[in-house]
Amino acid sequence: MRKILIIGAGRSASSLIKYLLDKSEAENLFVTIGDLSEDLAKKKTGNHKNSRAISFDVFNADQRKQEIQQADVVISMLPAHMHIEVAKDCVLFKKHMVTASYISAEMQALDAVAKENNIVLMNEIGLDPGIDHMSAMKIMDEIKSEGGKIILFESFCGGLVAPESDNNLWNYKFTWNPRNVVLAGQGGAAKFIQEGKYKYIPYNKLFRRTEFLEVDGFGRFEAYANRDSLKYREIYGLDDTKTCYRGTIRRVGFSKAWDVFVQLGMTDDTFIVDDSETMSNREFVNLFLPYHPTDSVEIKFRHQLKIDQDDVIWDKLLELDLLSKTAISGLKNATPAQMLEKILADKWTLQSDDKDMIVMYHKFGYEINGEEKQIDSTMVCLGDDQTYTAMAKTVGLPVAIAALKILNGEITTAGVQLPISKEVYEPILKELEAYGVLFKEFEVPYFGYNYSM
Repeated sequence: MRKILIIGAGRSASSLIKYLLDKSEAENLFVTIGDLSEDLAKKKTGNHKNSRAISFDVFNADQRKQEIQQADVVISMLPAHMHIEVAKDCVLFKKHMVTASYISAEMQALDAVAKENNIVLMNEIGLDPGIDHMSAMKIMDEIKSEGGKIILFESFCGGLVAPESDNNLWNYKFTWNPRNVVLAGQGGAAKFIQEGKYKYIPYNKLFRRTEFLEVDGFGRFEAYANRDSLKYREIYGLDDTKTCYRGTIRRVGFSKAWDVFVQLGMTDDTFIVDDSETMSNREFVNLFLPYHPTDSVEIKFRHQLKIDQDDVIWDKLLELDLLSKTAISGLKNATPAQMLEKILADKWTLQSDDKDMIVMYHKFGYEINGEEKQIDSTMVCLGDDQTYTAMAKTVGLPVAIAALKILNGEITTAGVQLPISKEVYEPILKELEAYGVLFKEFEVPYFGYNYSM
């Protein structure tokens, strides 16, 4: 049997594992799932006869080399910084590899030797990055094939809670790593280009500069800018494009309320809070407010952020029990960001009957035959349950499909790859449609950012 090794059995691996096991009879596959938790790996296999669950430590070099040497294709669902040792062994033993993570400098350095050994190191083939690459390139290649020139590209994506599970004032729950949400936007100004002009948004202004989107059947959304949109000009061949902008989707009103945490300093991850373990939510908030001998925390809070008592933002903050005297952190030597994450996790963790939702929205402005036109493309994917979430489907399924197509010789371009070529994106997008990952494309008038037209 042909052997596939999956390293990492976390939430994003659920749909990936199911896909390959469902295909195992027809495709003659034997799937090994390795995770630090052997119990978790066993749970994901469901005792399937064509599977093996093992306790796997990626830092155990002997075990890692032994398992990789026995595989035909290796799938790494580890955190991004852990891929490189796996990749080096894949090159050593001439095994193909697939990951959903961004290409690191260390990974890119393996490109030449991967080509020499005729192996595929496929990266950025999850959701974002991944489905965003493939769906965008499909439409841009179609426009270019008809003689069109891309003048605007905007792309937005967000992990949200499904409408039937949307029952808090923030219209949000954690569907992925909470820490990434708390730290979103940090590390430098967001940068992009609009109408040929470079634009920069510093972190302290990021959540007050939002774009608005309408998705048929799902209502209105907002999006704040991602860190670096400019790198996609080179990746997608858009060096002459007037507008290139990427952002993260939330429901309208989220960003304005989130900005309260940013302005107070609650998302700071650079220093430790003294006595964090015994601190209440109320005491945590008071850390960032000026001293006053008589004013309450509530009064100081509203005054500092200029929040009226009847402002919905105030209701959102109260909903989090942010001013509770009895909710205790329990976190030793915690940063403000870690303490905020704990407060939010107590309220925003998906419940057992909750479902998540992925929303993606692309805009393509182009010139053809002297006319300016625009195509918008939207995708909404709903989760089935807490195992086969929308996030697990959109991250794991393209990884699984790519791995099988590499194994079957349908994806052959050697080296460190992105899924931006037709041989990769066309068949994968087609197959994803059967799993509810379906893009709707429609033509709209092109205005760019010149609304006076």
